[in-house]
Amino acid sequence: MRIPILRLGDILLTSIQSDITDEQALALQADILRHIDQSAVQGIALDISALDVVDSYMARILSETARMVRLLGGEVVITGMNPMVAVALIEMGRDLGGVMTALTLEKGVEKLRERLALLSGDPEEDADYERR
Repeated sequence: MRIPILRLGDILLTSIQSDITDEQALALQADILRHIDQSAVQGIALDISALDVVDSYMARILSETARMVRLLGGEVVITGMNPMVAVALIEMGRDLGGVMTALTLEKGVEKLRERLALLSGDPEEDADYERR
């Protein structure tokens, strides 16, 4: 089963709705990279709120996917991480350094849009960001 990736303007949205196999994690990584490469999107919001546990392999896939997207010129925000997943990531030495995070998908999309506006130098978006 493939995990859906939706396009919302210049960003992608995807949500892992249940625990996934290593093969599904690799397929998701490949799908994300293909979408970033083939479309004019600038970032992705990756929701992991349904994950209760993240093993070292999944942690590595999340970290590497974020780094790969950034190498392709995109931005990533991981949303919905529960506290136990955060603890597990730190204990495994996978702190996802440099990757934006947000508590909810809605806040993640907002954070991603703000970041993209700052990077593009859009003065109207910059003014909106400064007023917040």
